[in-house]
Amino acid sequence: MEDLRNWLALATVHGQDGLKFQRLSEQISLAELVRLPASTLRNIGFTERQAYLLTQEATPKVSHALRWFEQSEQHHIITYQDPRYPPLLKQTKQPPLLLFVKGDPAILVQQQLAMVGSRTPTPTGRKVAQSFAAELSQQGYVITSGMARGIDSESHKGALQAGGLTIAVLGHGLEQVYPASNKALAEQIAAQGALVSEYFPDVQPRAEWFPQRNRIVVGLSIGTIVVEAGLKSGTLISANLAAEYSRDVFAVPGSVYSPQSQGCHQLIQQGAKLVTCVADILEEWHFFAKSCLKVEAGEEKSQQTDLFAGQLLANVGDEVTAVDLIAQRAGLAIADASIALLQLELAGEVAAVPGGYIRVRST
Repeated sequence: MEDLRNWLALATVHGQDGLKFQRLSEQISLAELVRLPASTLRNIGFTERQAYLLTQEATPKVSHALRWFEQSEQHHIITYQDPRYPPLLKQTKQPPLLLFVKGDPAILVQQQLAMVGSRTPTPTGRKVAQSFAAELSQQGYVITSGMARGIDSESHKGALQAGGLTIAVLGHGLEQVYPASNKALAEQIAAQGALVSEYFPDVQPRAEWFPQRNRIVVGLSIGTIVVEAGLKSGTLISANLAAEYSRDVFAVPGSVYSPQSQGCHQLIQQGAKLVTCVADILEEWHFFAKSCLKVEAGEEKSQQTDLFAGQLLANVGDEVTAVDLIAQRAGLAIADASIALLQLELAGEVAAVPGGYIRVRST
């Protein structure tokens, strides 16, 4: 508990993230760091404000977070060095120092697809979001979004209605629900997936927090699907972040007369994959669900994926193995390993389970 208390204390410092902590940890232990006086903290790179937060304001915030943690078995705090911390999120430029989770933390390491879009979608956009999310859930993907009004909410609903798993990344603490109209949806997600936030449980919604949480939505996911977006919408921030993280970006086209589709059309012009059905998404990764049939284009990349799959299969056994450990054993990047494992899963060679993957043995 003392170690968790130290992590929480450091997390009260705005601007700290996993990579900054990693660099600091090469010079000083976490236990020593959180006990340094303000003058020393400033000497090692903390700003005046950061030093003040850690030395003067951390204690009540940490105590409140620990009370929240102890309130329910559904409440979890995952630190940057916790083996449950999502490996894909660690590959981003500003990985959160820790994550507050309400629900099942094990699904954070499962294959995820982000779905984002307009807060004021058309009826067609709502239908597309729900149907895509439902079908992708049935294919074994976890649907990740931000639980905002519109496309986000419809995506979560589609996954839930199909009996799938879904993750909502929030731009505020987990003691709040925003928008308030999504209270029932939030309860469903916590029961059939997870609510996730980098913010302390009592943090209220603020406009600037929502673009920040977008980096987590796309950072958790191997690809991002944009259903509807205006030209100047926040949704395009998510798409740009996904491209920056070298994750696939998919865009659903719409009417040339619809303002809600202009952002998607711009993304397609910039190189996003145009998708009109779930098969288009699977095709981009050079296989179809269940059959693993290769597309004719991109054969060189397809052969590389097959090679990765063979390497990974040799490192998955009867016991649950985490994605990052499988990738490490096979000598592959986690992003490459994630895609190859998905191919193996669709081929029936491995199965995604809480905590990682297991080998499927034929009888």
